[in-house]
Amino acid sequence: MIDVGAVLRSLIYLISSSLLYPAMLLLTVLVVRVLVFSGSFIGEALSRSSLRCISGLELSRRDLTGDLSDVCSYHVRGYLKTALQAVESGSVMCETLLEDLLRQKSAELWKSLDQVRILVRIGPGLGLIGTLIPMGTGLAALGQGDVTKLSSDLVIAFTTTVVGLAVGLTSYFFYWKKKRWVEEDIRRMEFLTELLVGRPGGKEGSHAVHEAGKTALGR
Repeated sequence: MIDVGAVLRSLIYLISSSLLYPAMLLLTVLVVRVLVFSGSFIGEALSRSSLRCISGLELSRRDLTGDLSDVCSYHVRGYLKTALQAVESGSVMCETLLEDLLRQKSAELWKSLDQVRILVRIGPGLGLIGTLIPMGTGLAALGQGDVTKLSSDLVIAFTTTVVGLAVGLTSYFFYWKKKRWVEEDIRRMEFLTELLVGRPGGKEGSHAVHEAGKTALGR
């Protein structure tokens, strides 16, 4: 009679053992991805460090068609350029177009955080997989008195844990900082949109734009 329990145990052991090298490969890919992302992150941080912090009143006095590279990020400047084109078109649905543009740009900014947010979750998870699998084989080797195999498996287990945690922690810092940048850009785009609408302070068109930005910030 077939021992179903033994078959299942062998099957599960085979599956878990086969996941070790793919997990290590994916961890290596994630490390490379974090290094690449850190380059763009540092570049954006340097770019934003040169921006002057000004009040909304001072910004409202600036020429929106002029150079705002000293006070607005390139995301905001790109949005403003498109928004100005919508206003200059003279469309009767200008307010609706600006509201839709604000929603679209806000969604794009939040979507840019998805990759780094995934790294926050996947890194530690792969590190845990790379820890538990060699720990199991190491304990089996210990039962057979193979100390060399045990030490080799423990090295793999601990190194994958460290790499997975490093990926997760670094990615979390990037996500936290970029989330603040996104929120800041959305608030700035919302304010600029109200200036373009020309009716700030609670009128219908401006209120719709404000709700669009508020919805985006609440994600």
